[in-house]
Amino acid sequence: MRVRALLFDLDGTLIDSMPHHQTAWEEWHRRRDLPFEPDSFFTATAGRANAEIMRTLVPGRTADDYLAMADEKELLYREIAAHSLDMIEGFDALRAAARERALKLAICTASTPENMALAFGRFGLDAHMDTVVSPADGVRGKPHPDIFVEAARRLGVPAAECIVFEDAPLGIEAARRAGMKAVALTTSLAADDFTGYDNVLAIVPDLTRIDLAALLRGIPDNKETPHA
Repeated sequence: MRVRALLFDLDGTLIDSMPHHQTAWEEWHRRRDLPFEPDSFFTATAGRANAEIMRTLVPGRTADDYLAMADEKELLYREIAAHSLDMIEGFDALRAAARERALKLAICTASTPENMALAFGRFGLDAHMDTVVSPADGVRGKPHPDIFVEAARRLGVPAAECIVFEDAPLGIEAARRAGMKAVALTTSLAADDFTGYDNVLAIVPDLTRIDLAALLRGIPDNKETPHA
């Protein structure tokens, strides 16, 4: 297949932020005496916009209430991540290989502007991208395809010529709805959580295991075998 663009999720795909988000969510739930089960919570919410998550967790509140709840949770996250956030390994080499092939790059994330600013300020990721799309641009969060569709539109690349990199099932589903193939990272969940998606080209532990040349040539039937 022809590939002209790589679209990256941010949290759990480019930055190792999910443990920090989990800690923040645990504290947020504790303050409200709500039960919290990390694996099922992440599977159900990763990639969704905060407002959508809050409406599910605490129904019947006002829009201002949900905004305040989301701000509280994200402030908890930034307090934790400010001094301990790391990158997922392998992006620099993958970026260089992509640019050698004249591929366009985008970040497609449900993250907030403040959280993106923290990551971009720490690692300069935005400087390596052709565009960044998030719900702050007026698009819906995953599993809606809007973020990926908007990125492809900005890049001037058909959906079928994009590959999405994601660590969450809702992100893989969003890519599927956008008509895009995807690579799933097991930085947050097990490989089994991604086996039901027919748009998944490969399932890998991190970005170091991506051989871009092999990825562009075609993927073996065994999707759980990382490309080394």
